[in-house]
Amino acid sequence: MGILTVDWQSPEAHKNLALSLKETGFVVIGNHGIPASLFQNVKEVWEKYFASDAKYDYMFDKNAFPQDGYIPTEQAKGHAFKDLKEFYHVYWNGRIPESMREVTLDLYQRLCQLGIGLIAGLEEQTPEDIKRKFSCPLTEMLDPYGQTLFRVIHYPPMLGEEPQGALRAAAHEDINLITLLPASDEPGLEAKDIHGNWHTVPCDPGMIVVNAGDFLQLCSGYYYKSTTHRVKNPDNDRKHCSRYSFPLFLHAKKHVVLDITTGFTAEDYLLERLRELGLK
Repeated sequence: MGILTVDWQSPEAHKNLALSLKETGFVVIGNHGIPASLFQNVKEVWEKYFASDAKYDYMFDKNAFPQDGYIPTEQAKGHAFKDLKEFYHVYWNGRIPESMREVTLDLYQRLCQLGIGLIAGLEEQTPEDIKRKFSCPLTEMLDPYGQTLFRVIHYPPMLGEEPQGALRAAAHEDINLITLLPASDEPGLEAKDIHGNWHTVPCDPGMIVVNAGDFLQLCSGYYYKSTTHRVKNPDNDRKHCSRYSFPLFLHAKKHVVLDITTGFTAEDYLLERLRELGLK
């Protein structure tokens, strides 16, 4: 089956959410109640920020928590080149330039509330034998205003000087429980199927892409799989265009046990991955 597009107000929403995440690791959510104008407003304020030198006043600190602030680059695990992007980490209680605080936290909170509903719907539809693998209910694992991360990403225009083989975002899996990603104004997001083939993730303006992360994969005993995805480079006619992306990574509380057979916690896994990414 392909990635499903789900009307969040439909009586079948929870069923189709769980089905699509189980079969593909992705689902597209529509009719979710977040106004499209808010996505545009967030893009506009952060577009100005990335175009200015003010971003260097908010550099992130590897040894701090939360790891908020501006990060000039990232290298995905197992890849030779750094991604062709820059980004800013927003935490609920972290640093945010004052001019974009209100609109950014508005979108953060709305995405969090939607994410809480998605997790509740997913838990409702998860088979009982899989639920027994959870150390606690999924809804109790959530840490929406603590560990959860809102990442504002800018993929700059391609100048022709990029290393051959470098991508806007190399193939990777997300660390968290689920990721909520408002549709970008530029194409590029692709997901990899179980046969190794890449597919464009369908998402129209106003839609929100949701994918399963490593935390959900581990705590469900691989029932929900953390699907590999990437952002490919634009075609020649779009190389001059920037791309913006606003994923919310919905995290678990640090002490939550992800694997009840080993006692491996969310904090254990997060620290391991941050070190691999060079962010810790």
